[in-house]
Amino acid sequence: MLKYFFLSYIFVAAIVVAAFGTRGSKSELPPIEIFPDMDHQAKVKYQVKNDFFADGSGARLPVKHTVPIGFEVPAKPASATDSKPPMFGFTNGLDYYNTGKVGDFYGDGLPSELALDKSLLQRGERQFNIYCSVCHGASGNGKGLTSKYGILTAFNFHQAGSMDSANAGAYRADGAMFDVITNGKGLMGSYGGNLTVRDRWAIVAYIRTLQVAVKEGNVSVQ
Repeated sequence: MLKYFFLSYIFVAAIVVAAFGTRGSKSELPPIEIFPDMDHQAKVKYQVKNDFFADGSGARLPVKHTVPIGFEVPAKPASATDSKPPMFGFTNGLDYYNTGKVGDFYGDGLPSELALDKSLLQRGERQFNIYCSVCHGASGNGKGLTSKYGILTAFNFHQAGSMDSANAGAYRADGAMFDVITNGKGLMGSYGGNLTVRDRWAIVAYIRTLQVAVKEGNVSVQ
């Protein structure tokens, strides 16, 4: 019996020493890293001096005439008399075209600056499939790829009230849909920095086209 007492005593003492023992001696040498987890990388940090370049700056300017991905080169120079908004512009104003609102209320219908034509719908389809279908599904039924991994909150554009302005619904007005794309809502993040104003309206127009096609039985929501 006494043997087991001493064994238990030694075992408990070892645990106490391991948990609350001294930290050991100090050292100026770097610690041994078994798994460095990419803590030390050869990289260029922004706004930090870098002797690799002749001007001593790590940040580099884009190559001349570079156009960021997703932008479009304007067909002609902008002018003060040109009322048509640029295809490559982001939100810049408080009007309906830039906010989806008329005063404090959401507007309905496309802005007067845009024409509902084939090119706008094709653009909307392209951007919808890139940015929206992964959650909302190709048909807009809310059953995109993410629904297979437990994210079941994507909006179904074909549910009751989502088309009718007279009924309550998160996307009953075109301006409301535009605002959600711009600023996000709930688990959906903002796409105002990813999509130009024109592309956001193109997506709205394409979703409305999808809703009509499903309602008329031309497209299946499955």
